[in-house]
Parts: sequence; C-alpha cells; structure tokens
Amino acid sequence: MLNEKINITSDGRVYFETYIHDYSNELTNNIRPAVVVCPGGGYDFTSDREAEPVALQYFADGFNVFVLRYSVGEYSAYPNPLVDLCKTLKYIRNNSELWNIDSGKIAVCGFSAGGHLVGSLGTLWNDKEIMELSGCQNGENKPNALILIYPVLDAYKYAHVGSIRNCMQNDLNNEKLQHKLNCIENVGVHTPRTFLAHAYNDDCVAVENSLLFAKALASYNVPFEMHIFEGGHHGTSLSNHVTYSGLSTLLPDFSKWMELSINWMWNIFDRQIDTVSYDFGTAGERAKS
Repeated sequence: MLNEKINITSDGRVYFETYIHDYSNELTNNIRPAVVVCPGGGYDFTSDREAEPVALQYFADGFNVFVLRYSVGEYSAYPNPLVDLCKTLKYIRNNSELWNIDSGKIAVCGFSAGGHLVGSLGTLWNDKEIMELSGCQNGENKPNALILIYPVLDAYKYAHVGSIRNCMQNDLNNEKLQHKLNCIENVGVHTPRTFLAHAYNDDCVAVENSLLFAKALASYNVPFEMHIFEGGHHGTSLSNHVTYSGLSTLLPDFSKWMELSINWMWNIFDRQIDTVSYDFGTAGERAKS
C-alpha cells in the first residue's frame, strides 16, 4: 500500500492521506475506482474514528482511498472547506494515471459535518465562485457519486446549528450565505447519484436532513439509495469494534451501511469481478456466490 501525505495548503494545515493499491492483477490492470473520505466533527475538527478506519474498509474491498483533513476551527468559514475538497479532487484526477485510478469513478464519502461538505460539493461543484477559487474547470472537481452518513444537509429548521454556525463564522445574518449552505435547496440535475444512511432516532443531526435531501434528489430524477435504521446514534462511524468507544457505538444493524455502500458503488461503477482468483474482500465473496 502506498500511504503518503499530500499537502493542500503550504502550511500543511490542510492535507490528505493516500491508501493506494500498489500491486497489479490480471483483471483490473490495477486501474481502480476511488473514494475520498471526509470525516465529521462539526467543522471544529476532523474525527479520527471516521478517517483511517473507514479508509481501510474501502481499501480492503479494492478501492483506492483518500482521507481529507479539510479546513476547520478558525478556518472553517465557507467556502474554505469546499475549496479544499475541490482542490483534492482535481489533484487526484491530475494524478490518476500515477495512482492507477479511473478518473470517472471517484466517490466522495462524508460523515456528519463532513457529509455537509460532501453534500455541498455535490450541489455546488459547478458554482462559478467555487470553480474560480479552486482553479477547477470542465468538471475536474465533480464527484461521480456521493456517500452521506448521518449528514448535515439542512441549514434551517433541521440544521445542526454548530456546523452551520462554523461555516458562517461572523456572518450569521447573511441569508444568501445560509442559502448556499443549505444543500437541500441546491440539489439539481447536476447532483451525482447518492447513497444515504441515517438513524431514525439520531438526536444530534435530525433524520430529516437525509429524508429531505432524498426528496430533492427524487424531484430531479437523480438516482439514490437510502437506508434509515430505526436504532442508532450519531457519530458511530463503522458502528463495530473497529471504531468502538462505548456500547452506544456498537450497533450491528447500523454497521451494515458500509457493506451496503460498497455494494452500491460496485453496482454503479459496473466493475466485473467474477474472475478474481484471490481474496478481494466482500466484493470477491459476492462475485463467487
């Protein structure tokens, strides 16, 4: 595995880590789809529990993976984190040949506030200001799929106030900015197909964030898959022993979101894997069944 740190800002404050398969096989010629992971943390920090543990799960199933540590805290004002993510996608596409990535098969996965960042990318990647600030043209920053796990997507009634406030910083009365931050309102035909997972009883980020986003996707005929689990909590990451931090984070039902998202990605990226001769994780097991 090629694991390295790539700085997005000159001071090293914003960077991403790579989890790249560095061996070839007769099936793929080593060209793989990719996943960019954006941990949550209310735009105050980026959670370690939603970073490498998630990346390694996707890596084990054959994806090349990147974990972005985007602008948070005093640097979290819009559009800083979104520009970071756009620059990251452009960087990955510019180096897709080096890293053996199919540049047309890049999914972006976000948790909580990281889900807001990913939702913003999916709805604002073609925004003129964002393209100019990130130096992106011709869809260089367009994700091919979104994965949103207990995401913050509303900026009004169902908003996670802390996340939206951190994005607005000292501009809390700016209605135009609040509209920009409301991913649900900004869904359109340009939004990529989406996978959503949320707990019905999430007491931190209301389930309506996912429900209303899905409704908006449906209104524009954008394909999506959504899983609402009756039981669960916020911020549980993989919801298994890998990211265990107390009994409330050990949720066998909610933990299924990872395998479900993997199935979904293989389906939409049309990977044929039925001739794999080695253990290719759950995808290989599915192909042989």
